[in-house]
Amino acid sequence: MIFAGSQTQTVHITANTARQGRVRGVGRQGGRFRYASGEAQSKDRVRLPMKFFNYKRVPYAEIRAFSVHILTASGSFLAFLGVVAAAEHRFVDMFWWLGLALAVDGIDGPIARKVRVKEVLPNWSGDTLDNVIDYVTYVLLPAFALYQSGMIGEPWSFVAAGAIVMSSAIYYADMGMKTDEYFFSGFPVVWNMVVFTLFVIDASELAASIVVFVSVVLTFMPINFLHPVRVKRLRPLNLAVFAVWSVLSGYALLLHFDTPAWVVAGVVGTGLYLYVIGFVLQIFPRLGRG
Repeated sequence: MIFAGSQTQTVHITANTARQGRVRGVGRQGGRFRYASGEAQSKDRVRLPMKFFNYKRVPYAEIRAFSVHILTASGSFLAFLGVVAAAEHRFVDMFWWLGLALAVDGIDGPIARKVRVKEVLPNWSGDTLDNVIDYVTYVLLPAFALYQSGMIGEPWSFVAAGAIVMSSAIYYADMGMKTDEYFFSGFPVVWNMVVFTLFVIDASELAASIVVFVSVVLTFMPINFLHPVRVKRLRPLNLAVFAVWSVLSGYALLLHFDTPAWVVAGVVGTGLYLYVIGFVLQIFPRLGRG
């Protein structure tokens, strides 16, 4: 509200306009602007709200959904611990860290679907986060371990590691890597399991080379590979075989790869089942449909 005088105009400033830096009316005296009075000025200044934080209560659903992303991201720290172990040639420790990462990867997806993470947090891509963690734990670290161990000899361990990381990077860019039944199309770059099996059987240079380079080629072939959790066909059997493989693998680690023949046979047998069952179900499309 503006009050007119002979030579002076005064102005009243509301708290809202003062906070926003706006003045409703001004007065001039001698070419200068001034307020109505020092007393009014101090009163208005006192009445200004002292709001330092724009706090917004976060719904419980968003907190719960974001915690799943934190669970997935924890795989990156497990991978870092694995890198440290591999660099120091502590391969048993490295595989323990990878085992924990595999466990996290196995449970975060079902939990994310249970709490509807995509709906609650549409601006955060769980798929992208999962792919980043998977590439490190499934590809980069096992390739580094293969190189560090010198299993295939020089310079082929270096060449094999390079083939692994490059083919896998291209594979992750494939938007059609999964079928409608959640099979992987092409070898799903689970190099952690492959390299681990090579350590268990103490593979020769020739055997390790064949396994690695055949798997690299199969990465780009239209052959189905199993996702043991999401594929519904023969799911109870697939999960049971995967559980046996996990138990035997843990036992092999406890023995520091000084494993008896029956453990080696069990790891190889269950690993081969998981490696080829997707292709078998692809050849026999009615198998496992109840």
